[in-house]
This record gives sequence, C-alpha cells and structure tokens, in this order.
Amino acid sequence: MKPVVAIVGRANVGKSTLFNRLVGESVAIVEDLPGTTRDRVFADTSWQGREVTLIDTGGLELRPGSSLSQKVKDQVEAAISEADVIIFLVDIRDGAVATDLEIADRLRSCDKPTVLAANKADNTRLESQIADFYQLGIDSLLAISAYHGRGIDNLLDRVNSLLPQPSPSFVDSERPKLAIVGRPNVGKSMLLNAIAGEERAIVDQVPGTTRDAVDTIFRYDGQEILLIDTAGIRRRGRSGVGVDYYSLIRALRAINRCDVALLVTDATEFITAQDVHIAGYIKQVCKGMVLVVNKWDLISEQPKEGYAQQVEQRLKFIAHVPVLYVSAKFGHGVDEIMPKALEVWQERQKQLPTPVVDKLIKEAVISHNPPRKGLKQLKVVRAYQIGINPPTFAFLVNDPKLVHFSYQRYLENRLRQTFGFSGTSLRLLFRKASSTKLERVWGERA
Repeated sequence: MKPVVAIVGRANVGKSTLFNRLVGESVAIVEDLPGTTRDRVFADTSWQGREVTLIDTGGLELRPGSSLSQKVKDQVEAAISEADVIIFLVDIRDGAVATDLEIADRLRSCDKPTVLAANKADNTRLESQIADFYQLGIDSLLAISAYHGRGIDNLLDRVNSLLPQPSPSFVDSERPKLAIVGRPNVGKSMLLNAIAGEERAIVDQVPGTTRDAVDTIFRYDGQEILLIDTAGIRRRGRSGVGVDYYSLIRALRAINRCDVALLVTDATEFITAQDVHIAGYIKQVCKGMVLVVNKWDLISEQPKEGYAQQVEQRLKFIAHVPVLYVSAKFGHGVDEIMPKALEVWQERQKQLPTPVVDKLIKEAVISHNPPRKGLKQLKVVRAYQIGINPPTFAFLVNDPKLVHFSYQRYLENRLRQTFGFSGTSLRLLFRKASSTKLERVWGERA
C-alpha cells in the first residue's frame, strides 16, 4: 500500500507550487490568488525509493464563511483523516498568523506525524525568520522555498523518516485480486452481488452508497477470488464533501491493491471523460483491466457492432482490453465476467524465456529503425523479461534518453502481437548497457 502524504495550510501559502515541485511536473493550477485550488489534486510519485500518494488541498479555513469554503474544509478534513504524514505549509513572510495557530491546534489533535514547512524562504534573510513559528507547537520545522527548490531535499528526508515502515512483501499469487471500479451509480455494487450470487454489498439507487472499499472472498470454479468493491470515482470538482473524497482515496488504493480492475461504465451514458480518466489511471499503475459496459438492457435495441466501434475509438489507448456488455440487474452476460477476468490474470503470470524475447525484439529493431537524436541512434543490446504481474521487460540500450514514447509503444505492440498479454498492461524498463557489452555486441555484428 502506498502511504498518503497530504499538504495542508491556509490559502495562498504555496501548496500547489510545493505539490508540483514534489511531483516533478505541473499538475496543480498555480495562481497568485487566494482560493485557486478549490478541490484537491492527487498524484502517485516516488521519493528516494518510496512510492507515495501525494495530495494537494484547498486553503483551510476552520470557520468557513461560505459554502465553497465549507466544501474545501470538508475535503481537507478528509485528507487529514486519511493521510499517513501531513505537510503543514505556512508563509514565512507573513509570520505565524491566527489562522496558522488554529490549524496547528487541529493538527495536534489528530495525532498524525506532521512536518511544518515555512515556505517562500527565498534567501537566508527570510530563513532567519523561522523562529516565529516555534509558537505553533510542532517540533518538526523547516524553512523551504517551493518555487526555487530551496530546502526540498531536507523536507523529503524529514517526510520519509515519518512514513510508516513498509510491511513485509507478500505475493498472493494463488488468489486473484479483482477491484470493481467506476463512476458513482454505474451499478458496481449490484454487479458484485450478481457475480458473488448473494447480497454481499449494499445496493441502492443513490450515488455513492458504498463509502469504503469492501473485500468479498468467494470461490469460483474451485478457485478462491478476492473481490474489492469501491465507491464511485467522481470527477474533480464533484467530490463536494469530505466523505466522497475519502471514498476516492480508498478507490485509488483499491486499484493499487488489485491484479485486475473491472472498470464498470453506464451504457446509457456511453464512455464519459471520467471513464477515460479512470482507465488511464489503471493503465498508469500497470494493472490488468476488463471493461464492463453495464445497463446494456436499457439500450439493447442499438446494434452492438456500432457501439463497440465507438468504444474502441474512445479508448484506443487501451485497445488490448476486452469489453463485455452486461446487465447486472437481470444477470445478462454476468457469467462472462469471471472467466474473462481470470484469463487476464493468467496473462499477467506469463513468463517468457530470455532467448525468445531477445530474438523478437532484435527482429523488431531490424524491421523498424530505432530513433536517433542528432548523430546518436538508439541501440538495443539485449531484451529479457524480469517479472510478472505485471509482465515486466528490461531493455539494455546505449542511451535510455533516446527512447521515444512512440518507439516504446511499437516494441510493446510487437510483444502483444506475438505473445498475447490480452487485458494487461506491460511494464517496459530501459536501462543503460555497460560499454563492454556494447562493444562486444556491435563487434559481433560488424
């Protein structure tokens, strides 16, 4: 499980700037106006070998003066309750203001590991003003500049020291783990009940009935299966209250836990932008996937071929994912879900011999010349599989920086065309080969 780190503080202290700095790209909107970040932004990132989920939140007002401020407060409260470590950000130029003191009281009462970061310390003169924040009563205090990158390494060291120790790794390869994910009210809980054959989850017409991830263990065809039901993942700006945001974090964690995600969509609404977003996240974390188009009974008059073509066009970045058309309410097509999900799970266990992989990749390189930058061209020295679940392949190359995403996609497609891997993402790792290997390989070819 990835630990969760939440950045909290009053408005306009630089939380989004710090979030972008820690993630390494511009994810949050940064504007020099109070209240720009009205909902939170989340991202998975890696710090010094530890993977974490980082949360950016709106400015916290303990006594909100508007409905919008109340929603921000609810979201921040949810982030605090779910976080493993909290970064409390203040503005060193303003000193410790009354709102900072109130927030500090709230954070001390929650008994969560907290790092107090005094932001906008752009020079040594401003750094010297940090003493004013000792009155907040938080022992871990650092001066940083998120904009200029000052003190960020010290901040990461401090946060890492407070993260919970990772539990011993345990690969439960005998029990497939399936997560049922999707937007609210697409029929996830009803689908779980239809699959499990009994009322294992609450089914209700009100969106968001399932607040937490719920594990259901049952046997299918002699094999034990773990099903993880989750709350609907709402579009940014729609997770208006804290409990919805709490559900969102649980849903993301469920995706991280599973082997195969059953992405449930509503046939009557086609494929929405949020469906695409969820599919992208599942692909990003290299999970297996089955697209389950639910409520097909409501549009069964429409030809499936035309609908399927539109789905394929909308989700062409996951063309390897199987699509099923079902009705959880009436049980139509539900019996196809488990065989297909287990088929994808089996594909994730596939292990290929090194000579077979290496031969295929070298043939692919000959068929389609690798990219070049200036006078330098990418050279693939060796390719082999280094892991399963997800299937992971290592490529020894002369310079990993020469690998263009389009060529990486080409190599992945060649692997799929030859070996299948239906429904599962592949992880391709490009590593720099030693100079001796390069000399030996290219000497042999000469």
